[in-house]
Amino acid sequence: MLEVIYVVRHAFRTNWTLDPVSGIYTSSNRTPTGIPTDVPLSAHGVEQSRELADYLCTAEPAIDRIYSSPFSRCLQTLRPTTERLFGEGKAGGKVRLERGVAEFFGRADFVHPSPPDLALLSPIFPDLDQEYTSTREPLPGGEMIRELHERISATFDDMISNLDSDASQPRAALVCTHAAVMIATGRVLTGQIPTDFDEDDFQCYTAGVSKFVRRTGSATVGDWKCVLNSETSFLSRGAERGWKFNGEESFVAFPDPVEQQKSNL
Repeated sequence: MLEVIYVVRHAFRTNWTLDPVSGIYTSSNRTPTGIPTDVPLSAHGVEQSRELADYLCTAEPAIDRIYSSPFSRCLQTLRPTTERLFGEGKAGGKVRLERGVAEFFGRADFVHPSPPDLALLSPIFPDLDQEYTSTREPLPGGEMIRELHERISATFDDMISNLDSDASQPRAALVCTHAAVMIATGRVLTGQIPTDFDEDDFQCYTAGVSKFVRRTGSATVGDWKCVLNSETSFLSRGAERGWKFNGEESFVAFPDPVEQQKSNL
């Protein structure tokens, strides 16, 4: 069975803006795929990705499979690592695009931009697994935080089950994702999902590495131990751009429950 999962947040990225009334996203930088939310890494993020590679390429146990959110900033973050590992014939030789670990966007009345697909990404990132099919996908109208946790639970349940049944018996997998997803992943894997989603528990610094070790049971989720919580000691600037949930992150205005009850009378 799979024994270890490394989870990485993408390195320091450039920014986009959103008009919450119109639902229009804008990026001040040219994006690799033309999608405004698919912003690239900053120059500092590129440096972080190189430092991250030095750490991941010597990780124990060694990485056998690599999964990534389909956003370019995640694939850029992995590139120095995959170039070295794949060049040495390690880590499966391909990155598996998993839309189930794509960026979290709050529930909205408008449709968020879809993550880029293989057709857009393959000319930019040639080491993508053309045969792999994502297990899940974010809702186009965004998610409530509970729905995000459900998505991550289902994604990792499928991912781990597939790796457990892999004839080559991979021991360790690497997943590159985003801040909210990294927090939800820690909660789902360990089974420590707080009543208050705003609780400050699992960290998600840029280019930080979390490590989860499987306990003795055979459960796919809920039975892992966190032994590294967004480790950043290998980064020259240490922990940066920490993030945590702050309310529902929703763009939808929900009615006051008391007023809603009155209106129903």
